[in-house]
Amino acid sequence: MRLQDPEGFQLRDPTSKKTKRWALVNLGIHEEWSGDGHDKLKRIGFAIYGICDVWSGKWLGLWVIPDNRLKDIVAYLWLSLVEEYGGLPIQTTTDCGSETTMVYGLATALREAFFPELPVDEVPAHRFLKSIHNITIECGWAQLKFQFDANVDEFWDQGILQGIYDIYDDRHVVLARWLWSVLIQKEITEWKERLNAHKPRRDAQKFNPSGVALDVAFALYEKYNGINCLRKLTDAGLNMVQTLKQELGVEELLQFVPPPFATRCEQALASLNIEELSFTNVWTVFEELLPLVFEQEL
Repeated sequence: MRLQDPEGFQLRDPTSKKTKRWALVNLGIHEEWSGDGHDKLKRIGFAIYGICDVWSGKWLGLWVIPDNRLKDIVAYLWLSLVEEYGGLPIQTTTDCGSETTMVYGLATALREAFFPELPVDEVPAHRFLKSIHNITIECGWAQLKFQFDANVDEFWDQGILQGIYDIYDDRHVVLARWLWSVLIQKEITEWKERLNAHKPRRDAQKFNPSGVALDVAFALYEKYNGINCLRKLTDAGLNMVQTLKQELGVEELLQFVPPPFATRCEQALASLNIEELSFTNVWTVFEELLPLVFEQEL
């Protein structure tokens, strides 16, 4: 256990100091976004980053990326959500990892530039927390680990055990990186949508909405005594966000394989007329793709 989950091992030490828990109290949607990385699939080469709305609990974004420890990538994903919703949350909370320092800088700079009436020295645009206190998203990761991670690991290992995937063959490695990144993003997006649409049991100890689907609470926030805290950006502000994304120049860092190779794989996959890519057929699809993608080399 110490090797697999050192932080969990420490937390379960009978002599360790117990962490006090408290109910979260927020004003409404977009008051606080909670961001964090998920590393459980890094063993097979895939990292995840997610951002939740704390009041509703809704997953706003969930991305499969090559590395969730690069501050430029994390900043780009955060800016993408700002652009999608057209404004800033009052506050973003993350753990203390170095990959979140650029989000801190951008959130602070954008707040000061466009919403000076909300001083950052009174209400910080970004707040660093220990992981164990970043409650909303840590609870989400616990569900993801239980419902998703184990299946991914098992199906990945089947390819190796059945002799389909050769970890020492560069062609196998690059094709698997592309194919599995597509599959995991598809599956994790569907998982996010299911979780957001699921109606949990009511929790009498919870101040934020409970007993209602996350999507419903987010969409009908007034019905559940919430307000929309989003700081709407002007066209000039949104243009600045787009410029900042371009200046980060991380598009290649978000790719698992070079774009020309990804295009070749997409065309080959389309030619197979696969009804749906899934964990149960991914290695069969891999075997069929291999000669199509590398037909000039095989």
